[in-house]
Amino acid sequence: MLLQLSLHPRAVALMLLLLLLNSCERTPEYRAADLPAAWAEMTLKLTKGTPGNTPTYASRCLGYIGLTMYETAVPGYPERRSLAGQLSSLAKLPVPDPGSTYDYGLALSAGQAEILRNLYNHTSDANKASVDSLESGIEQRLRSRLPQDVADRSVSFGRRMARAIFAWSKTDGGHRAYLRNFEKGMVHPDAPGGWRPPLFAQSFSHHPLHPYWGRNRPFLPANYEMAAPAFIAHDTTPGSAYYEQMKAVYETDLALTREQKEIALWWGDDPDETFTPPGHSYFIAGMVLEARQADMITQAETYVRVGIAVADAFINCWKWKYQFFSERPNTFVPDHIDESWESFWPDPPFPAFPSGHAIQAAAAATVLEDLFGPDFTFTDRSHLGRRYDEERETGWKERHFTRFWDVALETADSRFYGGIHTEQDNARGLEKGREVGGNVNALRWD
Repeated sequence: MLLQLSLHPRAVALMLLLLLLNSCERTPEYRAADLPAAWAEMTLKLTKGTPGNTPTYASRCLGYIGLTMYETAVPGYPERRSLAGQLSSLAKLPVPDPGSTYDYGLALSAGQAEILRNLYNHTSDANKASVDSLESGIEQRLRSRLPQDVADRSVSFGRRMARAIFAWSKTDGGHRAYLRNFEKGMVHPDAPGGWRPPLFAQSFSHHPLHPYWGRNRPFLPANYEMAAPAFIAHDTTPGSAYYEQMKAVYETDLALTREQKEIALWWGDDPDETFTPPGHSYFIAGMVLEARQADMITQAETYVRVGIAVADAFINCWKWKYQFFSERPNTFVPDHIDESWESFWPDPPFPAFPSGHAIQAAAAATVLEDLFGPDFTFTDRSHLGRRYDEERETGWKERHFTRFWDVALETADSRFYGGIHTEQDNARGLEKGREVGGNVNALRWD
């Protein structure tokens, strides 16, 4: 079934929840399904507005935030399984007291506030106040219809769950990684075709971003046992497979259409200005859930699947990036094809192969397909209203899709149009993202 979404889904969800919390009615209807959407909105607000954020750290946060959401809700649904015992080194999690009554919507809300405060303790005071305000508003309204002991027990359970998951997160290798975004002391491998810090750069830093991220513990053991993708060997000979990969980027850049420029701009998701590429996938998940009018547990499962998929996608991607340590077109093309060339989009501060945009988008699309089927008609308006890009003479144009996989394909293509990834970077990223997402789908959910 194809659904057309005409309104910004997260704005609608948050508006409905705020109306619920601030209604003049004495006892408004309690809608548990409003809660995941409101907290996903808050998550993306912090992802976008926290200094020093990166796609790597953001993807990790989304995994733990989604897991907390799911685990605080799942005890209320006997037909669903906890992920405790299925994830890496996570043998157990808090469980409800037998025979006691809980409100799992209130538990979910308390857990989301607690995990956000822990993962984003470096965010602004204004963002911290927003988290506190949303939590207290929800709690105040829900307490008005619950016995005090049930409310207290539910809040306590949510917070205990979040603290247990946060304690587990501290052992994965990425704890407080925003304090060490760029590794100044790393010795770069000296080999032909190796990555070099770009002159035309997206970041102020010419040091590599999180070069040891690939050593982090993944959520799923299966996602760290994956074979490395195939790589076309470096070769500067005109006509060689490697040379032709770079030449295709160069020739495409010289003839970019308006739409290709708009695509390159839309999916850039610069972490200094947006909710990052994995945040974009989390955002799209919210659009699906709003359109499907999903219940609370379906929303929680969707967010945890997307969250751990993009998190493990980035761990694998970064492992391979620093394994292959491959150059980008911005160094190859000027050296071997056209010395005056610069890409449409500036280089990020890390090696090329495979594409992080491609692998995370494919992982997200794979889990969304498994949950909802391949077809979904929607319009992504997430960047509308942003200032026209004078440097690139390109505006922000909403994107229309009818299939989840088309989102992954366009996300990957955007980096080719931007001139920062070759076709092999994207193709292998999409391939491995499929594999990551498939492993997430294979967990025992019910």
